[in-house]
Amino acid sequence: MGEVRLTWADVAAATGGALDAADAQQEVGGISIDSRTLAAGDLFVAIRGDRFDGHRFVEQAFTRGASGALIDGQGAAAIGRHPFIRVADTTRALQDMAREVRRRAGATVVAITGSAGKTTTKEIAASFLETRHRVYRNRGNLNNHIGLPLSLLDLRSGPEVAVVELGMNHAGEIRTLVGIAEPDIRVWTNVGDAHLGFFESADAIADAKAEILEQADADDVLVANADDARIAGRRGAFAGRVVTFGIDEPADVRAAAVVRRGLAGTAARVTTPAGAFDLETPLLGLGNLANVLAATAVAVELEVPLDAIAAAATALRAAPRRGEVIRLPGGLTLIDDSYNSSPAALHRALEAVASATGSARKVAVLGEMLELGAHATRLHDACGTAAAAAGLQLLVTVGGEAARVMAAAAVRAGMPVACVIHAGTSAEAAEIAAARTRPGDLVLVKGSRGVGTDAVVDRLQVEFA
Repeated sequence: MGEVRLTWADVAAATGGALDAADAQQEVGGISIDSRTLAAGDLFVAIRGDRFDGHRFVEQAFTRGASGALIDGQGAAAIGRHPFIRVADTTRALQDMAREVRRRAGATVVAITGSAGKTTTKEIAASFLETRHRVYRNRGNLNNHIGLPLSLLDLRSGPEVAVVELGMNHAGEIRTLVGIAEPDIRVWTNVGDAHLGFFESADAIADAKAEILEQADADDVLVANADDARIAGRRGAFAGRVVTFGIDEPADVRAAAVVRRGLAGTAARVTTPAGAFDLETPLLGLGNLANVLAATAVAVELEVPLDAIAAAATALRAAPRRGEVIRLPGGLTLIDDSYNSSPAALHRALEAVASATGSARKVAVLGEMLELGAHATRLHDACGTAAAAAGLQLLVTVGGEAARVMAAAAVRAGMPVACVIHAGTSAEAAEIAAARTRPGDLVLVKGSRGVGTDAVVDRLQVEFA
C-alpha cells in the first residue's frame, strides 16, 4: 500500500465533473473546504450548506494559493486562469472523491457507530492496531457527510488500516456514510437515547443505526454488542460474519471476573477466539470496558497478539473532556466528561462515581441533555433519581426546565434540598461549584455541548490550581 496520487483528470472522472485545466494530468495537492486554513497548492471545494456557501470564498482561496476549485453549476465566483471542475453538487463530489481514494488506498477500513462511545472506541481500537499496523484514525469526531469524506481523503498517505466513526441524528445518514466508506469491519457499540428528539422511540434509533449492516458482502465483518438487545435483534440481517463482544451475555469477546477499581479503572479476564488474557485499563466504568472489548474484537480480527492488546490497554487514557480524570494541586479530583451527554451515558458516568472510594464527598455538576424532544422530562427525571442513588453529597444541575426536573427528582429520591442546586447557565454553575466544593472532593462534570459545562471544569481548574 503506497501513497495515492490524484490528477485533475482523476478528480473529474470520480466526480463526473466538467474539467477546465491546462494540464489534466497535473497532480492535485491537498483538498480543503476552508479558505482560512487552505495551504498553497490545495484544491478548494466550495461546499454549499444551509448556513454558508463556499462559493463566496473561492477568490479568497485563490489568494491563499489554491491550485484550483471544485464548484457547482451555480458557482458565480470568477475562476480566472485557475483550473476548475464544475459538478452538479459539491458535497456529493467531495464524497465521490473520498470513495475513490478509499478504493485506491487499499486500506482495511474499520467504521464505528453507536449512540455512545464511538470516539472512545475509535481511539482505543487505533491504539491497539498501532502495535502492529500503520493506522490512520479520523481527527476528533469528523463523522458526518462532510467530515467522513475529509477523513477518507487523508488515506492518500497510504496507511494499512483506517479507523473512522459514523455519526447520525436522522434516518438515512448512516446508509450514506457506509456507501462512502465501504467498511471492511463495522462496529456497532450500542443503542441509546442520544438524539431521541428526532425519533419516535429507541427502536427507531436502532433501525437507523442498523443501516451499518447494509451494503455488505460475505467477506465483511460486524463487531456487535451482545449485551444490547436491540442490536442482537437486528444483527441477523448482516450479510457477512458477526463477531460479538459483551460482559453479561455470551459473546465471542467477553469479559468475566470484572473488578471495578473506581477511579483506577477496571480489570477483567477476557476470552477471545484467539485465547484469553488478563485485562487492566485505567478507563472509568463498565461503559468503557465495553468499548475496550469492541476494540479488542477488531484487533483480534486484524491479528494483533493478545499480549500487545493487554499492554496497550494499560496505557489507555481518556480523550480530553471524555471521562478524563484530573487531580488538581488544590486537592480536588475532577472527572471531566463535559464534551457531551445523553441519558445512557450519564447513567454510566454516575455508576463510575458510585464505585469510587476514598473521596471525602461526591459532587456532580450535570448539564441539561439536549435533542430529547418529548422524552426530555421522563429521561431527566430518571437521571435525577440515578444521581441520588450514586451517593452524591452535592448536585448542581444546569440548564432549562429539564435540568430543574432532574434536580427535583434527586430531591424526591432522597437528596436533601440544601444539597441540590439548579443553575440556569454554566457560568452560574461554575460560581456555585467553586464556592461549594473543597479539597478532597470528587467532582463529575457532564452535559450536552450546547450547555457548555466545560466552563465549570475550567473554573475549578483555576480555583484549585
